[in-house]
Amino acid sequence: MNRAPERGRPAPSSDRYRRGERRTSAEPLAAAWEPEGTAQHRRPRRRGGVRKLVSNYGWRIYAIPVLLVLTALVVLDTVQPKSPAAGGSGGDTKDVSTTTPEAPATEVKAEKPKLDVPTAELPAGPAFSEDGVGTWRAIAGSGARLGEANAQKFRKYAVAVEDGVQPADFGNDDTAFARTVEGILSDPRSWIGTKQVSLQRVEANQNPDFIVSLTSTKTTHTLCGKEIPFETSCWNPASKRVIINVARWVRGAMVYGPDLSGYRTYVINHEVGHALGSGHAACPENGAPAPVMMQQTFGVANNFVSQLNAGLDVVPADGKVCTPNPFPAG
Repeated sequence: MNRAPERGRPAPSSDRYRRGERRTSAEPLAAAWEPEGTAQHRRPRRRGGVRKLVSNYGWRIYAIPVLLVLTALVVLDTVQPKSPAAGGSGGDTKDVSTTTPEAPATEVKAEKPKLDVPTAELPAGPAFSEDGVGTWRAIAGSGARLGEANAQKFRKYAVAVEDGVQPADFGNDDTAFARTVEGILSDPRSWIGTKQVSLQRVEANQNPDFIVSLTSTKTTHTLCGKEIPFETSCWNPASKRVIINVARWVRGAMVYGPDLSGYRTYVINHEVGHALGSGHAACPENGAPAPVMMQQTFGVANNFVSQLNAGLDVVPADGKVCTPNPFPAG
């Protein structure tokens, strides 16, 4: 049977047995009816990542990337060089261009033709000095004036070797190179034998008209140019130097074969001839001695020399072939 509640005692209420409700000391302890962890699952989920940032900072979060981009643009604009505006004020400001202007079409050189000139190749032989420093040391020494006293031209010359040219290239004795040059120009078959020129070797500080200068290949290319794609020597009026390419001094030329002394005599006389005002010459007749002003370094056939000069020189492609000759007189 159901018992009625005792008089004077209120009926128990189920609310008192819920977690967190007050109870009286007379009431027994009651276990929670919610399973463990249920309360945690019922808590609102925390937002993470972008949603959390948007929730916390609102529209300001979208402004951050924009500000970063603007900052980068300002930095780049600050460090890049500014080109002066056209029509700016005069003052001392120099017009500095950040780009190299293209060369006009008229300055574009035509492609060089393929050359087949076997006699222009540098012969095989010992190594030689390719690099120099672009300065020369004068070789001390002087001599007497040689040639006709009433010659139309009197020229003084000195002798030098470029710094950086190895001693082996001139026999380990630069004075020997100077004696060789002086001996060639003092030969009666040389320019003094034409009776048009008198020459004298002087010291470098005695205002020579030209300086015979043994020179490395790279410096030779700088001073003589490289239009002809073979090793050569030259007369450089700006520096008043007769440039003797050490590659040719060491190895000679094909048409002279093993006669290195003969080639050295030729190249000194040929380049000094330019310093004296002489131009190039062609082979006059088949089998004749080549004029010393013919470009014998490249050959003694007019066809070969004409090809090298692209028809712009005085040498016609007429088929004439001469024999090597190192002297202008005799």
